[in-house]
Parts: sequence; structure tokens; C-alpha cells
Amino acid sequence: MEETYLLHHPGVKKKILHGGLGPMPHFPPGTKLVFHFQTTKDNFERTVIDDSRRGKQPMEIFVGKMFKMEVWEVLLTSMRVGEVAEFWCDAIHTGLYPIVSKGMRLIAQGKDPLEGQEHMCGMGNMFYYNCSGLPELDELTKEPQPLIFIMELLSVGDPYSYKRESWMMGKDEKLQVVPTLHLQGNTLVKQGRFRDAASTYQEAVVLLRTVQSRMPGDEVHVNLERLIVPLVLNYCQCMLELQEYYEVLEHTTELLEKHKNVKAYYKRAKAHAAVWNKTEARQDFLTVARLDVTLAALVQRELRHLADRMREKHLEEKNSYRAILQEKGGQTSLRGDGGKWETTAREEGAGGTSHGPGEEKTQESKTGQSGNQEAAGKRGERQETWRGASAPTEGKDWQQMLRLVPLLQDEGNFLVKELRYLEAAEKYQEAIEYIHSLKDMVDVDRNKEDWDSLEKLHLPLSLNLSQCMLELGEYHQVLETNTKLLRKHRNLKAMFQSARAHAALHQENEARKSFAHIAKLDPKLKPIACMELKKMSESIRAKHVLEKRSYWAVAEERWGQGGPGKN
Repeated sequence: MEETYLLHHPGVKKKILHGGLGPMPHFPPGTKLVFHFQTTKDNFERTVIDDSRRGKQPMEIFVGKMFKMEVWEVLLTSMRVGEVAEFWCDAIHTGLYPIVSKGMRLIAQGKDPLEGQEHMCGMGNMFYYNCSGLPELDELTKEPQPLIFIMELLSVGDPYSYKRESWMMGKDEKLQVVPTLHLQGNTLVKQGRFRDAASTYQEAVVLLRTVQSRMPGDEVHVNLERLIVPLVLNYCQCMLELQEYYEVLEHTTELLEKHKNVKAYYKRAKAHAAVWNKTEARQDFLTVARLDVTLAALVQRELRHLADRMREKHLEEKNSYRAILQEKGGQTSLRGDGGKWETTAREEGAGGTSHGPGEEKTQESKTGQSGNQEAAGKRGERQETWRGASAPTEGKDWQQMLRLVPLLQDEGNFLVKELRYLEAAEKYQEAIEYIHSLKDMVDVDRNKEDWDSLEKLHLPLSLNLSQCMLELGEYHQVLETNTKLLRKHRNLKAMFQSARAHAALHQENEARKSFAHIAKLDPKLKPIACMELKKMSESIRAKHVLEKRSYWAVAEERWGQGGPGKN
């Protein structure tokens, strides 16, 4: 058939190869066009660049939706269904074809058409596509040239015969769809299909946010916000049912930054309670009761339920750590070796008293020592497991470590309040390891201020770690930690913890000296020191009674056969 020029579109020639069926279709905005195409060069060989039939899937475009190859919309809307036509297009219409072609090839391979792209402005995007890795496309980019498109129009879909995606809708259409989506979500919730309902609510929120973004500060913007709030709350309720608690925390917190909504506080409180954030959950529940007095009874029930769950959790943790906390005759210590928990056997007897090289140990002391060795053997088995953990500083730079230190300290403080001393000790120990690594990076002579700052961070962490060790019965570790601290700092807390550790180990002389020194430095602490000494004396007497040792046996062991008056 003869070639024809399309009116109002210079640089386009059309040749009908096979006539279509029926009258000329109507193409309103949003009409779905399904077609096959073949792209060739305008040369003697008619070199084929692309052919949609190779991918076995036809192409689809929507009228009026700004497809990159705008000329294709012109070509297709000049055809009947079933028609096959050849179009010659001048270079002014084919400049973007390499970009379109690369995207279509990636889609045919099941990949993202935007994969590997970088955001650029102006002609930068064209230079980027110069290096597509496809020689035939790079050639077209460098030297735009006329191309021939052979099109076959397969079908013309009604604009409302398919579910339209958000990018295809106008402002008014989006606003009309939102109430329908809201009702669909409510129906799905009643059916217990929470995942589908959440997706429906989320779709409605996205539509409203899109419209809202184009009119900030407008009165309509405020009205749209009122529509968004219940949709977000419904979405969060679905996430609660699906146990996606951190998703709830994220969206309710974002909502509460703009609106002090009672339902948002309540849902966030439920999410905090589910992830064991006791303090945050309690605060949000109390806020609910303060904002709406009629919900006070409900809040009381939730708080009681939260307290019961926390008690159960603490009991479970206590049982889990029972084997670690209840040692028979041995001591478990936390060594500063890469943050790993290690155990060391003690050479002292069960009573904690030391013997000279020439002294003869009693049968009870030998029995206690054998018990220590047996317990140390059991702890050695656990040591192999603990050594499997890698050092916490691996793969972290100094900035990451510096940011982690205060976070770990806060986590440790929270765990101490919850009486979870073992976990708190792990947090403090990890933070101390980071500080040690940071100190190794600092030149003391050149960066004295940085070194002093790190030392100020190290002191409270070490004291907190020592306090955890006291609570866990790790008295030798307490002494070791505080001995190092007292070489640099004259700290009363470190002295007091050392004195308590000496007392717990029944090292009477060292404990009395330490408590006397504390009372001398701060007379206000004298009553506390006296009380601690009294506790130590009672503990020693109870130990002697348990071991069936008389006063004379103890005196002979302490001062020798001649008593305290003889050397």
C-alpha cells in the first residue's frame, strides 16, 4: 500500500501492511493498548534491534500516561484492532529509544528497569546511557538516526476494565477511590484477613499522601490529614494482630508527632508491652488514662497484665540463669578478653582463708578445694562455648564504636533496673571493650584531651560492671576491676565495692582496713561501714558453725598455737 504522512506529526510515515477490523477505536485517557512491535534500522539490511515476539509477551502502554516514547502513542492511536503497520520515524522522534529499549530488555529478563541507574539532571542521563554495555544501543545514543517500527495492535482496553494503579489516577479519581478502599479494609478485618486489610489501608494512605504532597499548607491538606489518621490507626491494628510490633511503633510514633491521639497512644503502648519495653508501655498507658478518663479501668487492667507478664519473664530468665548463678564452691568471673565470659579455678579453700607454704591444711579445707576444682571443671566446659563469640570490635570503625558506647551504657542501666545483672554486665563489658580499642587508636601525647574524655567514659562503666559482679557473686572480678581503677582514681565507690567483695570472701583483715579507710574519707559512710562489718562477722560465724569449727580451732589457724600474744 502507499505510504502516508500522519497529519500534525512531521517526520512520521505510515504504511499499512495488514488492514484491521471494525471501526476506528476511541482512545480516551487511560486506555490500555496491547501490541507487538519490531524495531529496525533504516538501512538496506533492515537490521533488527528489538522484537517483542522474542519475549513471548506483548507490550502494554496507557494513553495519556507520558510513556517515554511519545511517538508510539501517536502511532498506535492511528490504528485499528488487528492492524499491522510500518512506521518510519525521523531522528527527532527516536532520541530516547535506547533508554526505552534497555528498560524493556531488563523487564523481559525479570529485572528492575531502573537497576543500576543514578539520579542525574540535564544531559547527564544521556551520557550515562552511552555506556549501557549494548553496542547497538550505544551507537543509537551517540548518533541518533531514523528508525522503522512495525506495529501490530492486538487489543484496546476500556479505561475502567482493569484495576488502575495510583500513578495512572488523577487527583479527583484518587479521592473517590479512598472511601471504597476504607470499606474494603473493614470488610477484610471482619473476615480475619488482616494482611490483606493492612495492604488495603496502606494503599488508601499512599493515595491520600500523594494528593496531599501537591498542596502543602492548603485547607484541603488539613482535611486530608483527618482522613489519613483513621486509616493509619486501622493499619496499625492489623499489624498488632499480625504481631508486627515494630511496624506499629514506627507508624504510631510518626502519627503522634502531629496528633495527640488516644488510640495511637493505646496501640503504641500495646506494641511496647509486646516487645518488653516496660517503661515506655507504662508511660503510654498512663497518657491514655490522662487524655480519656473513661478508659482508666481499661488502663488498670492492661497495667496489671503487663506486670504479670514481666514477672513471668523474670522468672523464666531466673530459671535460665540458675545454673550460672548458683555455683558450688567456685567463682565465675568476667574477663576483659574480647567480651567473652570465662571462668577461672580458685586455689583458695571453701572458707576463703589463705595458708602459708609450710602450714598443714585441715580435712575440711581439702574437701572445699576438691569441690572448687570440680566446679571449676564444669565451668571450663562452658568456657569453650563462650569462647566461640567473636570480638565485638571486629568490623567497626572508631565512629561506630563511639556511638555504641552510650547506647550500651543506657541498655545496661535499664537491665540493672530490671535486676537482669548478667545481661547488664555483658552490655557494660562490650562498651568497655570499645573504649579500650578507641584508646589504642589515640596518641596520648598529642591527644591528651581525647584520652581524658575516654577515661571519663571508662570510669562509670567499670563501676557499673563491678556492681553487677557484686550482685552475681563474682567477688574476685570485683577486686580485680576496682584494683585497676584505684590505681588511677581515688573513687569512694570503687573502694566500697572492693570492701564488700573482701567481706563476701571472708577476708576479714582487708575488709576492716577498707571500711575504716572509707569511714575516714567520708564520716557520713561510717554507719554503713559498721553495718557491712556486722554482716561480715555474722556470715563468718555462720560459716564456722556450718563447718563445725570451734573458737580455739579458728584462733589457732589465725594466730598459731601460742595465741595472739605470741609470734
